[in-house]
Amino acid sequence: MTSQDTPRAYLDHAATTVMRPAAREAFLEASQVVGNPSAVHTSGRRARAVLDEAIGTIAARLDVPRSWVLMTSGGTEADNLALRGATLGRLRQDPSRTAVAVAATDHPAVLATARSLAGAEAALQVRELGVDAAGALRPEEVDGALADGAVGVLSAALVNNETGAVQDIAALAESARAHGTLVHTDAVQAVGHVPLPRREHVDLMSLSGHKIGAPVGVGVLVARPEVRFAELSTGGGQQRGVRSGTLDAAQAAAFAAALGEALDAQEASSRRLAALAERLRAGVAALDPSARPTLPTAAHSPHIVHLLFPGADADSLLFLLDAAGVDCSAGSACAAGVTQASPALAAMGVPEREARGALRLSLGWTSTEAEVDHLLAVLPGALERARAVGALHR
Repeated sequence: MTSQDTPRAYLDHAATTVMRPAAREAFLEASQVVGNPSAVHTSGRRARAVLDEAIGTIAARLDVPRSWVLMTSGGTEADNLALRGATLGRLRQDPSRTAVAVAATDHPAVLATARSLAGAEAALQVRELGVDAAGALRPEEVDGALADGAVGVLSAALVNNETGAVQDIAALAESARAHGTLVHTDAVQAVGHVPLPRREHVDLMSLSGHKIGAPVGVGVLVARPEVRFAELSTGGGQQRGVRSGTLDAAQAAAFAAALGEALDAQEASSRRLAALAERLRAGVAALDPSARPTLPTAAHSPHIVHLLFPGADADSLLFLLDAAGVDCSAGSACAAGVTQASPALAAMGVPEREARGALRLSLGWTSTEAEVDHLLAVLPGALERARAVGALHR
C-alpha cells in the first residue's frame, strides 16, 4: 500500500479543526462585498453592514452586548490584548495593581505574555498559580495570590489546551471579585464542547476561529467596556481604540457562522464525542494496560483524550503514528512546530519520565468511529517501536 493510499485518522482537532461549509460559504459571500468598513461612501457602508451583522450575531450567540466584541487575528492576539493590554491599563488606572496571576498550566500565549511583563518597563510581578493532579487550580493558592490586592488581572483557561482539564471559572470569579481583580479566561478550547462562563463571571474572554470551524486568522476578545487597555498599537482608533486597523468583514462573517453551528450542536456533539473518547480509552486500555489517562474522565472536556504511555518516546510515537496514518500531537501545537517537555504536565506533578510518553488525541465535529478504530489498529506497532527508542534514553 502506498503512502497516498494509507487511510488517515485526523485526531488533532485541538490544534485546528476542519472548516465548516457554512463558514466557508459565509466567507465567500462576504468577500464579494467591495469596500472598507471604515469608509463613509456607499461601498464602505455596505461592507460595514456585513461586518456589523457578523459582530451582532457573535454578540448574540455569546449573550453579550455587541460593544463587548473585539475582532482579533486569533486566540494568541486575544490573549495578548487581555494579558498585556488590560494588565498595563489596570496598572495605569490603579498604580497599586502591580501583579498579574496566571494558571501555571495555561497556554503559552498567556504564560509567555504574562512573563514578558516582568521584564517590561512596568516590571509587574507574575504570580503563577499551582494546580492539583487533575489540573484544577487550588482555591487556597488563588486566595493567597489575591489577598494583598495587587493583582490586576487573573487568567485561567476554561479548558486546558493539552489535557482538556476544565476550570471552575465561576469560583475563580467569586474569589477575584472580593479583591477587585479582573478575570480573563482563554476559552479557545471550550467553544462547542463545554458551557461558556456567564458574562457576569468574566471581564475578558478569548476565542479562536480555527478551533471551531472558521478559517485560520480570526478570533474574538470579549471585553467589558469598563476594562481599560493600555495603547499597544496606534492607528485609526477602530474597536474602541484597543485594536486599530481595517476590519476583515469576511473573516468576521465566517467566525459568526462557525460559532453558531458549534453552539447549536454543542449538547449533541458533546455526547457523541464523549462516546468516541470512551471507545478510544477502552481500546487503549485493552491494548496496553500500562497506559493511563492523565485525568479522571469527569475532569475534562469530552473532545480531548490525554494519555501517558510508560517507556515510550513521544517524538518517535508521533512520527510512527503519522507514518501509519494518524494525525495527533504530544501537547500544544503552538510552539513553532517543536515538541517540547510539557510545563503543564510538570505543574500537575507528572514525573518527567512519564511525561516523555504523553499523547494528546483530540476529536472534533468530523470525527468518526472509523478514525478511532484506525488508531487502535496501528497503535500497538507504533508503541513497540517507540518504547524501543525510549529504552535507549533511559
